[in-house]
Amino acid sequence: MVHIKRIQEGNVDIISVIGEIDASSSIELDLSIAKSVGEGHKNILVDCNALEYISSAGLGVFMSYIDELSDKGIKMVLFGLKEKVASTFQILGLADLLHITESKEEAKKKVHDLSI
Repeated sequence: MVHIKRIQEGNVDIISVIGEIDASSSIELDLSIAKSVGEGHKNILVDCNALEYISSAGLGVFMSYIDELSDKGIKMVLFGLKEKVASTFQILGLADLLHITESKEEAKKKVHDLSI
């Protein structure tokens, strides 16, 4: 079960993921990212502080956006991953393909630095 909420803070769209992302709930994550992209947001932060688990389907959602975000000049940074969730990203090599930081402040700085 997952709950996803979006808020805007200044020039960033923050997608907060609460709970677990599995095959069925990954659709909700996909729709949230698609909506953010569709609304023209150039800076997207994904708050993973309350993300307890992510399946390969959930990881696939992030992977499916890498090229599109790059093509559209959109910066996406994930932050606040718990150790077991972060290790899943690292084991599959996604930590090298996605921007991941510890805190929201670092994520905002990363988005800014990527825009320069």
